[in-house]
Amino acid sequence: MSGSNWKIYLMLAFATASWGTAFIAGKFATEIWHPYMVAFLRFFGASLLLYPYMKCKEPNPPKITKKDWGLFAVLGLSGCALYNIFFFVATQKAPIIKSALVIAWNPILISILAAWFLKEKITRSHVLGSITATVGVVIIIAKGSIHDLLALRLEPIDGVLLGAVVCWAIYSVVGKVVLKKFSSVVSTTYACLFGTLFLIPTAVWTFDWSDFQQATWVAWISVLDTAVLVSVISFILYYQGISRLGAAKASIFINFMPLSAAILSIWILKEPVHTYLWIGGICVLIGVYISTGIFTKKKGSHVPAEINELNSSVQ
Repeated sequence: MSGSNWKIYLMLAFATASWGTAFIAGKFATEIWHPYMVAFLRFFGASLLLYPYMKCKEPNPPKITKKDWGLFAVLGLSGCALYNIFFFVATQKAPIIKSALVIAWNPILISILAAWFLKEKITRSHVLGSITATVGVVIIIAKGSIHDLLALRLEPIDGVLLGAVVCWAIYSVVGKVVLKKFSSVVSTTYACLFGTLFLIPTAVWTFDWSDFQQATWVAWISVLDTAVLVSVISFILYYQGISRLGAAKASIFINFMPLSAAILSIWILKEPVHTYLWIGGICVLIGVYISTGIFTKKKGSHVPAEINELNSSVQ
């Protein structure tokens, strides 16, 4: 495995693990603001940072056509606006265990859509790794309790959760198409801009000036975390990973999100450490290890075909 491939894997691991901070930040931010307002502040702040950065880094990006604007709008609607609306509604109405469990199926749905629409090859190693990592996520989310899993029942709110999963899968797959022409910086910037526009109605609906007056520094730092680390840095890195590895293989790293959220809960919220976390974490690591094919021996300096498809504009 070449050094550059290791950098890609580490980049994706960092990006998806940092999404775990959103669970902690969201907990603090939503104590002050309505979840919809938090979503708007997240992408509004990200857009303020991304747009000038994009202009400095890429002053002459490829010409944007009407079709491109449409694809950017799809990214903003699916990955930024609707995903957050569905996710926040679900976390308010559904048990955390159910919300996290359904979201954990994202990599599998992304792999299916990538194989269907993008004709990405899904290997046996990827399937085995995805199953192993998903088992690890289920163990972490269920806290090792089979009884809690069996107690779950289908409810109308599950449709909202399914909507969140579908939206993120669409964001990942359509993003691969956009990355054939635009860099991860340009793609992420316009996705966040459109997402901010789509979130304006919900922000206006839930606006309360008193919330801003009583906002604590912890709440503002939480919003800053979701805007800078979770939305700007991590989204760009995630899209770079998709561009280099494909949507299916990059999606396996999403399993680091619940693992990092659990670790951060122990560190920041002082939750106790249990054996199930170690078992689930090991399964996630083994699943990613198998799925990425790190163990596969290559002759010479062979580079996977997906790497050769890298858009030259991605730095």
